[in-house]
This record gives sequence, structure tokens and C-alpha cells, in this order.
Amino acid sequence: MAGISGDVWRAEYDRSGDPKREPGPIELNRYLANPVAPGGIPTFMRWPVCLTPEDLKAGEVDVAVIGAPLDLATGQRGTAFGPQALRTADRYIPGGPAAGGVMTHTHVVVKPFEVLKCVDYGDAGIDPFDPVASHEEVRKRVREIAEAGTIPITLGGDHSLMRPDGQAMADVYGKGKVGIIHFDAHYDAGTNHFGHTITHGTPVRNLIDEGHIPGKNFIQIGLRGWIPFEDDMEWMRNQGIKSHYMAEVERDGFDKVMERAIAEALDGPEYLFISFDIDSLDPAYAPGTGTPEPGGFTTREMFPMVRRLCAECNVVGMELVEVGPGWDPGYTTALNGLRIIQEAITGLAMRKLGLTEPHYLDPRTSGQDPVEGQRTD
Repeated sequence: MAGISGDVWRAEYDRSGDPKREPGPIELNRYLANPVAPGGIPTFMRWPVCLTPEDLKAGEVDVAVIGAPLDLATGQRGTAFGPQALRTADRYIPGGPAAGGVMTHTHVVVKPFEVLKCVDYGDAGIDPFDPVASHEEVRKRVREIAEAGTIPITLGGDHSLMRPDGQAMADVYGKGKVGIIHFDAHYDAGTNHFGHTITHGTPVRNLIDEGHIPGKNFIQIGLRGWIPFEDDMEWMRNQGIKSHYMAEVERDGFDKVMERAIAEALDGPEYLFISFDIDSLDPAYAPGTGTPEPGGFTTREMFPMVRRLCAECNVVGMELVEVGPGWDPGYTTALNGLRIIQEAITGLAMRKLGLTEPHYLDPRTSGQDPVEGQRTD
């Protein structure tokens, strides 16, 4: 049997024979609204699709998600199914073009999907036998989204994706000009895993050693479990990485640690990228991941943190990684992963609307503005 040869996995489909069309987002929904969440073609939140940078530019797109179904750089296979799971995570919110008009975020009373133009950019090509070659294609696709003036959100995939995503951000905004907010149970700054230097446990060191992101502009939140090796901890300190362990949260409380992290994010580079490993949440909220670590954040803690970062800081990209739906007996992990992305997009919409004050909440829903039948004391 003949094999599949060469780089066919990243060879683009020849569209010369397709009907001619003007550039712009492609609406795949037949109906204005699907009354049930499973209805329609499963793009992310049933958004329109863009296939080229010209589509993004013509549509004046604000946010584009792109899947990166890669799990070659982790010993726990299964996160390659993460993008698919995140695209189909909703169980009750209807899809279709009209859906954005009914989705109002309760805490801030903003309709994020009316404020922002959002699309699904499909998946980056993945070589199922070569993570490094796969990284090159992910970097290329994320870069072309950012170069079009659109904010990329990568759906992973394992956490080695921080490397090509961070590279793409540095390509567009300049080396040393982008900081990373890194939510994770693990430090991901090891030298290698079993001799391999490109893994889901090494992307922090990869990006710093390659000169893309300065160590002083890395902010880590949620580290816990088994401590890094002593030489890795020393290397992290020498690089100026700011690591907020759960021990700090235990000592000082989440609110204080959150304020410190936001202050650090604002006191540094002009541009920020959020790298969110789903295992930063406690396994009670995200059991579907290859490296679950008890004692993590609750969703009630994490949702406002992500929303605030995107509202109060200049976030230019994001990734959500390590969702392994096959390890989840329900759909909790993908559901909460989807909500993390929705919180981020809500924050981006707030920023566009000028709602950037610290921890903004709408007075009508937060008890600041008396409403009939609502307590304010």
C-alpha cells in the first residue's frame, strides 16, 4: 500500500475551481437560530468561518479561534480531541447568527458577541508524527491571524503549543515586547522530558531561551502539587519569572494574589498573551486533562480573573490547552474550558466599550444599584 508522502498535511487545498466569492466570513448556518445547542455545523459557538487573512480583514474580525489538535508532545495522549470538544461543549445555549443577541453576561451586562465580530478559523495543520513541524504550521497560522489585526485564540492540544503561539506573538509585535500570563498547576520550564526538549513541560524555557519572551515578562498563577526541581527553580528566579504558587493563595487569599498578578501584568510589556492550562482548575471542575492536580482554582475564582485581565490589560492573544475529553466522565472540562474562553471574550468586549476600571461589575446585578426585590446590604 502506498504511503502518504511529503508535506501533504499542510498543503493547502486548491480552490481555483471554486465559485468566485468576495472575501469575508462565510456563514454556515442555514437558520437564523438553532433552538437546540447541538444543531448546525459545529464551528466554535456556531460562528461563521474564515479561511484566509483576506477574509479576516474584509470582515473586520475582532477575534478568531483556531484549533491545534496536537498531543505528540505529552505522554498522555488525548488532548488532540480538545478543539473538537470545545467546539461542541455547549448543551443548552442555542446557536446561529441570532444567538449573540441573546447572550448577555450577567455580571457586567454586556453582549460580547454583538460587540465583537468573532469567527472560527478552522484548524492548523498537524503532522501526526512530528511536533516540531506541527509547531511551524501553528506558528504560521496564528501569526497570519494576528497580522490581520485579529486576536487569535488557540484551542489545544497539549501545552507545547505555548511555544509556537508565543513565537507568533513575538513575530507580530516584536521580540521582548510581549508578556505571558500563564495559568497552570505546573511550571512548564523544564529542560527536557526524557531527553526531548520540545514537550508540554518545556515551553516556558523554550520561549525564553529562543529569545522570544523575556523571563521578567512571564507571570505564572496557580502552581501547586510537586515542586519544580531545585535547579529549575533557580533558573526561573534568575530569569525574573514571577510565579504565584497556590501556597501564596493559601496564605494571602485569592483576591490579593489576583491584584498582584494584574499589577504585574500592567507593569511591563505593552502586549499580553494568556496561556491557560485547564489543569489550573481543580479536577472537580476539570477532570478531563492528562495531569490533574488536586487543590486548584474554582471556576468562581477563575472566571473573573480571566475576564478582568482581558478588560484591564492589552491582551492580544490567548490559548486554552490540555483539554482531554476522553478522560472526563461527563462534559465538565470542555464546558468550563468553553466558559473560560467566553469570559476572555467578554473582557475583550468590555475593553472595546471602555469598561476598564478595576473589577468592573454592573451595579444592577452586583447589588450596588437598588432594584425592586434585590438586597443591597
